Amino acid sequence: MPRIDHRPVDRTREDCAWLLKFRSTVTSQIGQDGILEKIFEVIGERHRLCVEFGAWDGKFLSNTWNLIANKNWSGVLIEGSAAKFAALSATHPYPRVKAVNRLVGWDGKDALDNILAAYDVPADFDLLSIDVDGNDWHIWKSVEKYRPRVVLIEFNPSVPNDVLFVQDADPRINQGASLLAMIELGKEKGYSLVCANCWDAFFVRDELYGLFGIPDNGIDAMHFYPQAETRLFHGFDGTLFTAGNRRLLWHNVEFAPDALQVLPPRKRVLRS
Repeated sequence: MPRIDHRPVDRTREDCAWLLKFRSTVTSQIGQDGILEKIFEVIGERHRLCVEFGAWDGKFLSNTWNLIANKNWSGVLIEGSAAKFAALSATHPYPRVKAVNRLVGWDGKDALDNILAAYDVPADFDLLSIDVDGNDWHIWKSVEKYRPRVVLIEFNPSVPNDVLFVQDADPRINQGASLLAMIELGKEKGYSLVCANCWDAFFVRDELYGLFGIPDNGIDAMHFYPQAETRLFHGFDGTLFTAGNRRLLWHNVEFAPDALQVLPPRKRVLRS
């Protein structure tokens, strides 16, 4: 077998990705709670109102439970599953929390703009948390009437930093979008990246970015997660090789280069 030695270089600089030092978990999955606390320490709290979907039961892997339960924030929590919605309502019985049983989309009555219009949500509410495992990019793009001060959004960490990928706008598929795609969309909407953990990007409105003193918020300075990336290349004879991750992250299934071949062995010859 040929030698394939993937040696990633850690490009994360402490003075750029310094918010990662504040990772801590109350109910969030990988430290989002602590990062959000620090972000609002820096920019201050205005309305103390958050919007999150899909909210599940309001606590499991929630990015907003800590703010609502421990810091007395208000919230609009949206969940499409009827069973999970019942648990969500039980988790947050407070009048300051609006539990909504809806699926969020990107057009028509299911667009977030139209859902929030039924509630007393200020245009510049504090936090929007988007984690729907697929159409996150399309939903954020569709938000026009609201400009939350902070946007936390999930991206697909298996996509290399130099690739702009956005899945088709289709609720039947779950592929996600790359961090680069989220950054470009954020620029269009007037947002700057201030932190990126393994698979979540934290954006603030452009006018707030200077408060963080980040010298470089370019994608390579802010995010480096080689455990997720799979590099594909080919030999002169057409044989495909991989480097880096060789496991489907969300299915825990390993794959070998032999399973990726386009050409059968007899056709793998050098053609000059």
